[in-house]
Amino acid sequence: MTLNTLQELYGNIDIYLFDQLLKGRYDDCRKVLDVGCGAGRNLFYFLRNGFDVYGIDPNAEAVKAVQDLSATLAPGNPAINFAVATAEDLPFDDAAFDLAICSAVLHFAESPEHFDAMLRSVWRVIKPGGYLFARLASDIGIENLVMDIGEGRYLLPDGSERFLVNKPMLLRYTSQLNGQLHEPIKTTNVQNLRCMTTWCVQKL
Repeated sequence: MTLNTLQELYGNIDIYLFDQLLKGRYDDCRKVLDVGCGAGRNLFYFLRNGFDVYGIDPNAEAVKAVQDLSATLAPGNPAINFAVATAEDLPFDDAAFDLAICSAVLHFAESPEHFDAMLRSVWRVIKPGGYLFARLASDIGIENLVMDIGEGRYLLPDGSERFLVNKPMLLRYTSQLNGQLHEPIKTTNVQNLRCMTTWCVQKL
């Protein structure tokens, strides 16, 4: 398989989501929601392979872009599956999805309460037995390099401001939400400038 073919099949996918797909973790997850979908970088595979694909984003231009992508890759996937909305106020029924993808979204929380509202909203729409794939900023490995600016937010060495999680917090939420890790918590340290953590949870 050539590089071009891989790009056509998977797009500019999050490498850790790609890892889960290669492991076959989400093969039976036929109804998929991308929370903060942007232009759909993580949806190529799902659209090309007959999944029932949904997405939300607060940016109307991003929603239009992912609707256009869906129309190209999966003409049978309705445009109304994509909507302008926020993570904390999802316009879907409880237990509607087999898989919720939430990549580089939760770290934009403005406070612990906002983070909690976003996370619980996403968790609400996942079916029992379904999965959450989340990637978010953390202080894991750079605890002494970040500056607390209040409300759970920190100034990172790369100059950005993010809501940061840590391992105890993620494990606590996993337990409180009645979930279980289906992959160990993994963190990528980008030259001590920022850290991104992958949190993969199955809903019991």
